[in-house]
Amino acid sequence: SCVHTENCFVPISEIIAVEETELNKKQRDTGKWQKMAKPHAFTVYYVKKARNHRWRCSDVTFWCVDEHLCNQWIQALKELLETQKSRPKQLLVYINPCGGKRQGKRIYEQKVAPLFSLASISTDVVITEHANHAKDNLLEVNINKYDGVVCVGGDGMFSEVMHGLIGRMQKDSGIDQNNPKAPLVQCNIRIGIIPAGSTDCICYSTVGISDPVTSALHIIVGDCQPLDVSSVHHNNTFLKYSVSLLGYGFYGDVLKDSEKKRWMGPMRYDYSGFKTFLSHHYYEGTISFQPAKHALGSPRDKDSCRTGCYICKKSEQQLAEQHKECGLKHEEDEEEWKVIKGKFLAINAVNMSCACPRSPKGLSPAAHLADGSADLILVRKCSRFDFLRYLVRHTNQDDQFDFSFVDVYRVKSFQFTSKLSEDNESNVTDIGKKRFGQFCRDHPACCCSIANSTWNCDGETLDSSAIEVRVHCQLMKLFARGIEENCKDEAAYSQSGVEQLL
Repeated sequence: SCVHTENCFVPISEIIAVEETELNKKQRDTGKWQKMAKPHAFTVYYVKKARNHRWRCSDVTFWCVDEHLCNQWIQALKELLETQKSRPKQLLVYINPCGGKRQGKRIYEQKVAPLFSLASISTDVVITEHANHAKDNLLEVNINKYDGVVCVGGDGMFSEVMHGLIGRMQKDSGIDQNNPKAPLVQCNIRIGIIPAGSTDCICYSTVGISDPVTSALHIIVGDCQPLDVSSVHHNNTFLKYSVSLLGYGFYGDVLKDSEKKRWMGPMRYDYSGFKTFLSHHYYEGTISFQPAKHALGSPRDKDSCRTGCYICKKSEQQLAEQHKECGLKHEEDEEEWKVIKGKFLAINAVNMSCACPRSPKGLSPAAHLADGSADLILVRKCSRFDFLRYLVRHTNQDDQFDFSFVDVYRVKSFQFTSKLSEDNESNVTDIGKKRFGQFCRDHPACCCSIANSTWNCDGETLDSSAIEVRVHCQLMKLFARGIEENCKDEAAYSQSGVEQLL
């Protein structure tokens, strides 16, 4: 018999836990339960899907008079849950107490820890005390005892944990991260993101919503979403890994300016964005790239990346086949490089759509999470009005690449050198160079094109303007399942609510 009158089917993969339920005297004296001499009950906790990709923990209680039958049901359901091999049992959790609105610790303790405990997941919690605490810790911790690493914070905290984990994997395998051509070892330990920052772009692009409870439930049911990672080098020196945005020009300048205004909180991005837009700087340089010939999709095909994405699976297979055929030669194939010189307002390379609540489709709506490629977007020098038209398209449904001054390419690697560094490498003396740079800073109104911008790498600035970038297909895995297709009946389904499990 079932408490609820509604009914729905819940797959085993979405059951969180099954527990014996003690019925107190008050409960037994009410409603239908009065007729039973001594009812025995168990409660099933499961994932209830609501609108906008939000998940909640719901429960339903079953009871009967026969104690033996009740125990048989509990045993049978627990055995079924044991067959779900992808679920984590032991997690390492890093909490950034200072990120975003400084709510990380409270969010974890109040919303996430009770769910982990319900699902019988044991955790080791580390509250980070300084920058790179998690990254350094990951280099020495006994990583093999964990089924996953969870970071509580924003994109910066995720980036730190990712750098620690990828770095640890390469160190254990004796791979030199400073060699831009080194094939990197995949990370099999999944990362879970509990969003608690001022920006949660990676969580939004891989789960569909920035919500701590939803993310915790994806971790509990053991979801897995592979993710491409780009490595960034300068002169055979490793700089950083990137999973969302690498931006030069506009997005680099916005970040650099906003770093000086941390006291403003998240509002600093709007202020710096407006200021940077008005300054309208363009930068001269050369970009060369290798088209992603293995990738099935294209940046303008409107084919978004969704759960169980066919394009990601196929592109991964194609890439593996290419590697087999060409052996080590394939990366050095000079014919594949395409070179573009020009004056750019923005150069953006994205490994995912970079969608967020303000820009629901993101910087490249058809970018894929795990197809071994990045979308390279070049915005050439144009008028302020044209650039504004381009920026506005990130917030609506129009095709943001439909401008004569915007080019987009799907690439597997690229290099950028600014005009300034090209000149420096030739015959400009150090004194002249310094004076010229000083002149540009003192007279910004001239829209001087010779100054350098900064690269924005997933929200952190890179010191070098000349960089070499390579996409590593599915280098890491997240506790996520990508964005699920919107079910037309979702609203009706969530209201009919229903809870008949069997």
